[in-house]
Amino acid sequence: MTVFEELTARGLVAQTTGEEAVRDMLDHGKAVFYIGFDPTADSLTVGHFNPLILMRHLQRAGNKPVALLGGGTTMIGDPSDRTDMRSLMGKDLIDANAGRFKAQMSRFIDFSDGKAIMVNNADWLLDLNYVDFIRDIGVHFSVNRMLTAECYRSRLEKGLSFLEFNYMLMQSYDYLYLHEKYGVNLQCGGDDQWSNMLGGTELIRRKLGHDAHTLTIPLLLTREGQKMGKTARGAVWLDPEKTSVYDFYQYFRNTADDDVIPYLKRLTFVPLEEIAEMEGWRGQELNAAKERLALELTALIHGGEEAQKAQEAARALFTGGGRLDDVPTTTLDFASELGVLDALVRCGLAASKGEGRRLVEQGGLELDGKKVTDVHAVIAREQCEGEGLMIKKGKKVYHRLRVQ
Repeated sequence: MTVFEELTARGLVAQTTGEEAVRDMLDHGKAVFYIGFDPTADSLTVGHFNPLILMRHLQRAGNKPVALLGGGTTMIGDPSDRTDMRSLMGKDLIDANAGRFKAQMSRFIDFSDGKAIMVNNADWLLDLNYVDFIRDIGVHFSVNRMLTAECYRSRLEKGLSFLEFNYMLMQSYDYLYLHEKYGVNLQCGGDDQWSNMLGGTELIRRKLGHDAHTLTIPLLLTREGQKMGKTARGAVWLDPEKTSVYDFYQYFRNTADDDVIPYLKRLTFVPLEEIAEMEGWRGQELNAAKERLALELTALIHGGEEAQKAQEAARALFTGGGRLDDVPTTTLDFASELGVLDALVRCGLAASKGEGRRLVEQGGLELDGKKVTDVHAVIAREQCEGEGLMIKKGKKVYHRLRVQ
């Protein structure tokens, strides 16, 4: 199976320009490709897995990745998949976030000996002369055509700022700059970026008369995939300080049945032959596939040893074992007692007391194996001493509460 055939079989190809040319580049290690990441937070999330996995597949096949940090474009904000304008961020915060992205990407991509490079578009975008830019680049873009792009068309009724309207031009200019400076001949990204990305391909053709191509990854459209990386407690981060290794493992261990096989194909390097054997699995066998998915992805991000610890902790809790240090833990300081609703909020298990109340009323809360039915119940300090109090939310979420 060729590289392009495997990517297609894994569901990592949505659409391309010049498919035969792209296929030839990828199969023969001739692609110098870039993927952009706007550092809008201080950590990548599991929502970034698709492009990172694609980069790793292509690098393993001999192609050269260029990881583009959007230090410049983040100052405007991508209007794609937005119903309102993004909050504007300061340069210092953007730079700090970019530094964290770089460290996390290094787990996926080999940057040694020039095998891949990382660049930041702030280095060329922030020093542009706006009049020169509009004369040189803006002249190649039709406003009428831009307004047909979904990222802009969907925003017209609620309002689209001129600031955001510049985003496509700046992203297109990134491709032109990378093409001229580093020989980048392929841009990759999510399918929702298709219109923005075509702008760069067309700009290179118009200005330089060169062939450059675009490949997009399909969005995860399965039931769980639509909210991939999101939980009731927020995003699932790659930074263990923001999402514990255990929570990270559990997020994928709890994958919906219909999503297990697509996730294994799209997000792991498990051989397709092995995945094919799992496609008919049901019941306990399917649970084994979920464990394999969770273990593979946790190991990819946090290392094999940490992944194994998370798996052992999960198995111990689900078999009635008990209290392992790898279970997420909150340490609080309170006097004699703490209301159960307050505890849920302070442990991050409920966004509000109202949410906690509904959890209790629906029978979804246990403390040390005993169901809680009274919303006014309290937790005594001594219950949280020593190994701590084990909180079980629903069927699958465990959390330990300890006191200082």
